[in-house]
Amino acid sequence: MSGAIVVIPADTRQLDGYDWHASPVQYASAALKAAGVIPLIVPAFGSDGPDLVDTVLDRVDGVLISGARSNVDPALYGAPTSAEDGPYDPDRDTTSMALIRRSVERAIPLLAICRGIQELNVAFGGTLATEIQEQEGTSDHRRPESDDPDVRFGLQHSVNLEPDGCLKDILNAPSVLVNSLHRQAIGRIAPGLDIEARAEDGIIEAVSVSKAPAFALAVQWHPEYWAITDDTSQRLFKAFGDAVRAYAKVRGDRAPV
Repeated sequence: MSGAIVVIPADTRQLDGYDWHASPVQYASAALKAAGVIPLIVPAFGSDGPDLVDTVLDRVDGVLISGARSNVDPALYGAPTSAEDGPYDPDRDTTSMALIRRSVERAIPLLAICRGIQELNVAFGGTLATEIQEQEGTSDHRRPESDDPDVRFGLQHSVNLEPDGCLKDILNAPSVLVNSLHRQAIGRIAPGLDIEARAEDGIIEAVSVSKAPAFALAVQWHPEYWAITDDTSQRLFKAFGDAVRAYAKVRGDRAPV
């Protein structure tokens, strides 16, 4: 276990009469056990977020953007907001996108998952497609209905990796089996992003930041759930952890004595 630290932006929740900042345990567990780094949850600062993000990033070595039950507010990419496409979490939107933009600019390793790939695309000027299961020719990427989480997060379909992409080098395979649980997906890809993988129906399942100065990858599926037992998930988190540790060493070398 290294002393390298990654931050995970919280979701906002209301429970027992309180407002909570929380994150699913699987992301923190995958960071700790599969990437070998220490996870910290950063509150969803909302409108204060952009002013505080650099202070947070000064003290950490990586950023892990998690999935969530909420969707990115369509107003952020110029589409109408409707209750049918919710729920929404505007404070999470603001915090995550500030973390994404500044981590890339500062060459801090970034891994974004599910909602995270959508936030990354919107943060760089792209759009999202909503309720993709209703589009002709598109498969249903929503989670199976089951009380068993292993069934809900089961590996369901394959994605084809771009032959010249960095993700193919990490996963060392032309295609992999993944678990996608989403109603939204990348619509128009943002300038500055490269497609790394697609599902059989053409849905974009992974992207990287073009010419990024550090590790900057995003996937639409959920590698955190099987990070200990699935080879694909292990490889992705190990690559992220290696990048985080490398950045931590550089940051440590630059720190004042």
